[in-house]
Amino acid sequence: MLTGVRGAHVVTVPGQRELEAAPDQRIVLDEQYCRHLSSMDKAASRRRSGGLLRHDCDRPAQRWGHGDGTVGTMTKTRMLLLGLAGLLLATAACSGPSTATEAKRSKVLFLGDSIAVGEALPLAAAVKAGGADFQSIAAEGGGNVVGPAADENWKQLPGQITEAKPTAVVYQIATYDWASQPEQQAAYEKLLTTVTGAGAKLVFVTMPPIKPDEFYQPHMAELARTSDIARTVAAGSSGKASVLDATEVWGSAYQQTKDGKADRSADGIHTCPQGAARFTSWLLTGLAKVLPGFTPPAAEAWANTGWSADKHFKGC
Repeated sequence: MLTGVRGAHVVTVPGQRELEAAPDQRIVLDEQYCRHLSSMDKAASRRRSGGLLRHDCDRPAQRWGHGDGTVGTMTKTRMLLLGLAGLLLATAACSGPSTATEAKRSKVLFLGDSIAVGEALPLAAAVKAGGADFQSIAAEGGGNVVGPAADENWKQLPGQITEAKPTAVVYQIATYDWASQPEQQAAYEKLLTTVTGAGAKLVFVTMPPIKPDEFYQPHMAELARTSDIARTVAAGSSGKASVLDATEVWGSAYQQTKDGKADRSADGIHTCPQGAARFTSWLLTGLAKVLPGFTPPAAEAWANTGWSADKHFKGC
């Protein structure tokens, strides 16, 4: 059961097994309409070929009527104009509505490290079920904006953000974001400038608590201040950035199981499908505040769509 989030939907999240994907039931109305019009055109063509307008490229039209052919000429002209008008109407109908009047779909661009890679799996299904677009550029062993290898990430990150054309960029603060306080703040401000320059809003999501090993232990004090630094940057953004505190999902300390079910990986860092689903249910509410027209979908629309069988989830 998806539990632990106040007010969240209660759903069953399957374990790591292959689930049957829902069949593709997309209906392309424009194409159906155009086919219908095409059959009408054919009928009209058959009516014209029945003798009303007998004409080919090698000889003039045969005259109808009497005398100098004035009545016949007028008849042929009228039928030709009617035929052209029908073709113009069919063409206009098949072209569909003007793109200028089509509503732009909201889009989420998701950033972060390997924790975010796991979170992105149910998020992609849920955001799309809510009628918005979703793209993740979270990275295994990277994805951070400050700390080790961040310089390499910054070589491509601005272009990735601009190309994605997002409505909102969600940064799951990475477990590699260790550095001095000025460096951390400068990096988060740089991310804000980059995101707003692409016409989007920035959402920081605080890092989940981890069980540090010898790799992380020397950097825990630096990681502990990332949430406060993100809040400082958001406070000075004139409403262009916000911070979502994920302790509402994870609590203040690493907990492998919740309500008797695996919630976090035994490695002390990553999530299990159950935890990723709880995180998604929580985050959808925050996204509704920054995505125009977005309404969080019911959990049944995304919780059991096959993502929980992904090989990313280990130690669960």
